Amino acid sequence: MKLLEYEAKEYFKQFGIPTPMGNMVTTPEDAAKYVESLGKPVVIKVQLPVGGRGKAGGVKFADTSEEAKEAAKQLLGMTIKDLKVEKLYVEEKVGIVNEIYLGVTIDRNRKQHVVLASSEGGMEIEEVAAKTPEKIVRFYVDPLTGLRSYHANYIASKLGYRGGMMRKFSSFVTKLYTLAVEMDAELTEINPLAEVADGFLAADARLNIDNNALFRHKELQERLLDSYQGELTEREMEARAEDLTYVELDGDIGIIGNGAGLTMATLDSVMIHGGKAANFLDLGGGATPERIGKAVKFVLRDERTKSLFVNVLGGITRCDYTAEGIVAAREELGLRKPIVVRMMGTKEEEGKAILKKNDIDTLDSMEEAAEKAVKLAGGDA
Repeated sequence: MKLLEYEAKEYFKQFGIPTPMGNMVTTPEDAAKYVESLGKPVVIKVQLPVGGRGKAGGVKFADTSEEAKEAAKQLLGMTIKDLKVEKLYVEEKVGIVNEIYLGVTIDRNRKQHVVLASSEGGMEIEEVAAKTPEKIVRFYVDPLTGLRSYHANYIASKLGYRGGMMRKFSSFVTKLYTLAVEMDAELTEINPLAEVADGFLAADARLNIDNNALFRHKELQERLLDSYQGELTEREMEARAEDLTYVELDGDIGIIGNGAGLTMATLDSVMIHGGKAANFLDLGGGATPERIGKAVKFVLRDERTKSLFVNVLGGITRCDYTAEGIVAAREELGLRKPIVVRMMGTKEEEGKAILKKNDIDTLDSMEEAAEKAVKLAGGDA
């Protein structure tokens, strides 16, 4: 789950990480009012879950409330990477002496948190790693001991800090690491971390939370769907809203299976017989007739879908439930797009009887079912 900058900075403040004064606004008038109350020059940044905002023209500066209002008018409603700007973050402009990169992420291979720091702040860290890897400090944190103060001091010293500035920077490192651990962050970074005359400020903020840990962060669960903006297609967003595991593809044969492995094999089988899948939809285990019906309706509503192939191996997913869901969905939609079903396992005979009564084809072989689905979609199989 990717938080927007203003949301990430709220958590930064909770963990004692200094940030410039700022406020999220949604109208030019609110931007002007905040600048007037602040009484300082500001930077105005679009709030989207994508990078490259500055290069796309999504960052502007203003010295007065009138300038802020005009800048906000230009930014609100603009489109960056197919996303419409609806929120802005207005933040005081700070006198930056130097720009640093600081981040904490997880090294999956080593199963450890790693702190990354670089004197090349303001640049994409991937670009720094590719061109000047020697300018990146990497420190792997032992999960048994955690990050100690002398570890943070070591990172600060590698960037050339001494004395009071070293202590201030190491404090930043410790607080960011604590946030990463307690918030179950897959990645948190500050780019740039602004070195100012008397210390450091988080001029930017990125915080990506592990979706599997959201049960520990109830306040974020309701925002999960919004966080997928920019990553998912419109139909994939709709599927997430309906709690369906769905990936949009570019074919015309709808695919529904139970279990990721079986669903992937179904896609392969369709391709072998000359067809192209319109989607991947995994029901998971133990699907109810209602869930199956919801999945069938979702796939059949796709105008690109010319035929639907449902492939179920009934263990904890009952075949009769599968049949009931398919029939109910077709009747509710009133569509007569061809449906091919291959089902085996629990309550198989009962399920086949329900489908036969409703003139829906069932086959025992996945290959034969895939071939028929391709033919019904107008393919060459």
